[in-house]
Amino acid sequence: MSYIQFDNVHKSFNGQSVLSGVDIRIDKGETVVVIGQSGCGKSVLIKHLMRLIEPDRGAVRFDDQDIALLHSRELIRMRRRIGLLFQSAALFDSLTVAENVGLGLRESRQYDREQIREIVMSKLELVGLVSAADKHPSELSGGMRKRVGLARAIATDPEVLLYDEPTTGLDPITADMINELIVQLNMRLHVTSIAVTHDMVSAYKVASRIIMLYDGRVEFDGSPEQVRSASNPIVQQFITGQAQGPIQVR
Repeated sequence: MSYIQFDNVHKSFNGQSVLSGVDIRIDKGETVVVIGQSGCGKSVLIKHLMRLIEPDRGAVRFDDQDIALLHSRELIRMRRRIGLLFQSAALFDSLTVAENVGLGLRESRQYDREQIREIVMSKLELVGLVSAADKHPSELSGGMRKRVGLARAIATDPEVLLYDEPTTGLDPITADMINELIVQLNMRLHVTSIAVTHDMVSAYKVASRIIMLYDGRVEFDGSPEQVRSASNPIVQQFITGQAQGPIQVR
């Protein structure tokens, strides 16, 4: 039994099919990157794992549990095992960097103020932002906000990290810094990671395995080397960014 499983997952919105029978197996410790066109269901996939949405058909399993069957307290415990870096970082402008990072810790009510501050500062150190602890998000660059979002995602010491378009909106140098940070954190924290992106530079750098979604299903599943050399014309068109090919621009 794999650590994370998507079994024949179907999902539609307003009659429009987004996922049409997705089957994915992810083992503990893997770093899986899901690629595909905008709107192909990449972000929808990871929202299923958090049970922010539920499949119309099929099942999502985490650590041998069907998450649709979890009661509210079990779901809360399960979500604490997963950290999520949102595409926009999703920081609260009214809170300082330290307060943003410590938000989940405060909500858990398991730590006192001193313990929270100590944990927060240790996570900010991991992302190189200790000096920004008392600043507000409006004072930070886009890359710094992503790093704060990442510090918040790892604040509760999750077993799984989810990255939703981690390099979107960043210049190439800052994007590479985020990629390096993802690689380092995965190695240091020994987590299982799933990143969704259309950035192939990022995919090649962080992935141990790349999965491509197309037309609601898994089109390809293999190592970065296998993706580069794939003869599948859909895969080749996407990874080379060519307008001409079987993929129609939406």
